[in-house]
Amino acid sequence: MTVILRVNSKSNCFLLEMNMYDSIGKFSERTGLSRYTLRYYEKENLIKPNRHKNGHRYYTEHDVNWVLFIKKLKDTNMPIKQIKQYALLRERGDITLEERMLLLQHHQRFVLETVANWQGHLNNLNEKIDFYRKKISSLR
Repeated sequence: MTVILRVNSKSNCFLLEMNMYDSIGKFSERTGLSRYTLRYYEKENLIKPNRHKNGHRYYTEHDVNWVLFIKKLKDTNMPIKQIKQYALLRERGDITLEERMLLLQHHQRFVLETVANWQGHLNNLNEKIDFYRKKISSLR
């Protein structure tokens, strides 16, 4: 569902457009996460969907962006405990900007160390592949 608020341009108001996903299934499709994972994130207070008067969940594009950011953090192997800490800080608003930045900087160091470690592994593989190329070439 898309909600559109149109206001006369002469009144200096703007157009508000907000995509809404009225089911966890549609939200799951949009984010690429399973319903099970989304319910788990809700249980862990990582996401807090809005509720219609009848109690049914609905999600906005803001929720999509947040979940996609969580996915990126997970992709970098940030532990769920740290993601929860980040989510709590985020919920408290701008007074936690510095704390959030520090948390992300700490994780950034971990990611950089991991990348350096993998670069070492890649270098070892490249050396071995070069060894085989040279050996094969010398036998021809």
